[in-house]
Amino acid sequence: MLFYDMLIVPIQKNYIDRLYPFHYNSFRRSMHCIDWGWSKDPGPSRAGRFPAIFIFKLIFKEAMPLHELSIFIDESGDFGEYDYHSPYYIISMVFHNQKNDISKPLKTLNDNLQNINYPNHCVHTGPIIRRENEYEFESIENRRRIFNFMITFIKHIEIRYKCFFIEKKHLENSVEAVGNLSKQISVFIREHYQEFLEYDSIKIYYDNGQVEVSKLLSTVFNALLPRIIIKKVIPSDYRLFQTADLFCSMELIRLKIKNNTVSTSEMEFFGSLRDLKKNYLKPLRKKEWI
Repeated sequence: MLFYDMLIVPIQKNYIDRLYPFHYNSFRRSMHCIDWGWSKDPGPSRAGRFPAIFIFKLIFKEAMPLHELSIFIDESGDFGEYDYHSPYYIISMVFHNQKNDISKPLKTLNDNLQNINYPNHCVHTGPIIRRENEYEFESIENRRRIFNFMITFIKHIEIRYKCFFIEKKHLENSVEAVGNLSKQISVFIREHYQEFLEYDSIKIYYDNGQVEVSKLLSTVFNALLPRIIIKKVIPSDYRLFQTADLFCSMELIRLKIKNNTVSTSEMEFFGSLRDLKKNYLKPLRKKEWI
């Protein structure tokens, strides 16, 4: 450990800041010397025959990669008055550590969609299940194929998710709804605060579908966590955003099962309640960030 101290101490803060675009304290933390004493005279080199500068470069290279978390966010419902056909408002979040490579499962997903004549297709889970919008005239077999391609993709990638929801009939107005969701998300962040702090940066991807959600995300995340970047996303550009859409739709199905309000079209798509729970809800639940 002393060896690291002696090599790193002579490097001045302004030198590191000028050459490398990341926070000086993050560098010190990554070198495990944040609590060490810092000496103006590091003493003689212990690098042996190797010049200290080359050893420093090798160590410094280990510290260079940024630890980045991407959060893809989607929502289901609206902040309007309670309606029997839309009783819930749901926000889903998919968390992806950028060091976890998803390229192979992603290629498999895209190839599978290509094979059934859906190249570069943006998957919308709700309409697939209910045979709506672009899937109105598609066969149930193909709709199931697309859905199962997404499920397989999720099973083979390292991600976590979390859903937050409110039941609108218990709330008086949109202000109370936003406040309730903000509280849920704040509690979740505080419970996992140390895990969030391990990341050098956190990027939030949302399509700005609803103004209330955009404001909520900016307020809560920026108030509780450092180094937050919020980016507007085009859903067709990111499979992980489409994954957030799937989690949102499946959370709605789970709530409907609980309240015995699953529709005929939904039951037709999944075949039976037993198959729905066994083949989809239970496996997906393993990805939840608890």
